[in-house]
Amino acid sequence: MPHSDSPTRITVISASMGAGHDGAATELTRHLTAAGFLVDRHDFLDLLPARIGKLLSGAYLRLLTWAPAGYQRIYAATEHERRPNPAVRALLRGAERRTLATVTPDTRAVVSTYPGASQVLGALRLRGRLAIPALTYLTDFSVHSLWVAPGIDAHLAAHAIPAAQAHEQGAAGVTVTGPMTDPRFTPADEDERRAARTRFGLPPDTPLALLVAGSWGVGPVREAAAEILGTGVALPVVVCGRNHALAERLRADGIAHVHGWVDDMPGLMHACDVLVQNAGGLTSLEALAGGLPVVSYRCIPGHGQTNAAALDEAGLAPWIREPDRLAPTLTELLHGPRGRAQREAGLALFTAAPGPVPAVTTMARGPLSATAIPSQRRPVAARPAVAFDVSGLPTRVPADGLAGVPSDAPRSVPVEALRLPVAARFAARSRQARRRTVLMVAAVAATLSLGIGAPLAYAYGESPGHHFGALTHYLEDDDR
Repeated sequence: MPHSDSPTRITVISASMGAGHDGAATELTRHLTAAGFLVDRHDFLDLLPARIGKLLSGAYLRLLTWAPAGYQRIYAATEHERRPNPAVRALLRGAERRTLATVTPDTRAVVSTYPGASQVLGALRLRGRLAIPALTYLTDFSVHSLWVAPGIDAHLAAHAIPAAQAHEQGAAGVTVTGPMTDPRFTPADEDERRAARTRFGLPPDTPLALLVAGSWGVGPVREAAAEILGTGVALPVVVCGRNHALAERLRADGIAHVHGWVDDMPGLMHACDVLVQNAGGLTSLEALAGGLPVVSYRCIPGHGQTNAAALDEAGLAPWIREPDRLAPTLTELLHGPRGRAQREAGLALFTAAPGPVPAVTTMARGPLSATAIPSQRRPVAARPAVAFDVSGLPTRVPADGLAGVPSDAPRSVPVEALRLPVAARFAARSRQARRRTVLMVAAVAATLSLGIGAPLAYAYGESPGHHFGALTHYLEDDDR
């Protein structure tokens, strides 16, 4: 237990799967640090066994690019499952040791912004190996079943709609905290708007539609850009993220304003009049914070479409499902009362609740019990939810404590135990090697089930040659 005058330490675990999870973790880290906490930040992909994280990230990217219909099938099939399939559980189990190692003895809470990390933390809580509160900050506006992990103490949502979805799936401690974005995302006045357009080389008076497709630049972006240009209502300004090939193709298509990775996204949003997005992630929230009306169009499968539906239901962004609705919807958002109403609704989202930091800090500063958790695997009692009023003050604080010391805390070992015969040491190394082999096989199987096998079967049919060629191409570390 740290000294009472020592800063409280909190661990934040994200994942570099695109930029949304990391963006949320960055803001959590910044706000918690400003509040006086020490924050340890980790990438869950680095905690997976056998360096499988990069493979998993690449599989996900190629899945969205090569076989989006396959990804849609996987997403729909698993959207409401109560627990991950056995291969995924095996992969996540392999990350437990490294995840637990990120939590130092003076850490008082751990927050996940990625569903895989939440599953691992919840499992550690249930088995009594993690003795501090574990929270999930839901970065999506819709909630896939993987986001809801048994054992997690609190699930923090940006809006009532994802909160209700999480509750329906059995999430514990569901609390609507509101979203959180970089404070640079604010509405621009006319002078700021003109200065931003000059800085980015954009026409001074033409209506501009900012078209985004995440940090990876995935989805039917070229089609969307051409159709926005074809409406004559607005000029497309496209951000391709790190997809350099997409940027080159758009320029060849005649799209005049194309950007790769943009460091000054607040400035680019100040220059534009409406945001057109296809994934419903962090960029949508940033636009709402900046006073831009948002529209969902040509959404990527899976979470792109479920996020679009949730944003539409919340009255924050219409989901255009048919191309013939693009021109009238853009016109309404740019020049009609619908645009003004959505700007007001988006800005209200950030004033109605204080964001997730008060909920995290309340649990981190709560009492811890000195009682050790029994070594047998039995569930740890979940803490009740922490509710907040619009001022950000807690209206209900848990009175119960949490168990204290992990059952696997280091113990002293007699020197005699280290003097093993050569044969025993060899046998021990052999057992460890077998476990590593089994773990690697399970990890690869899980990766295939998550991102390669089913989509490739769908995309390439039943030809073994096609399967092998596609897998070989996937394993090449290219930048496409």
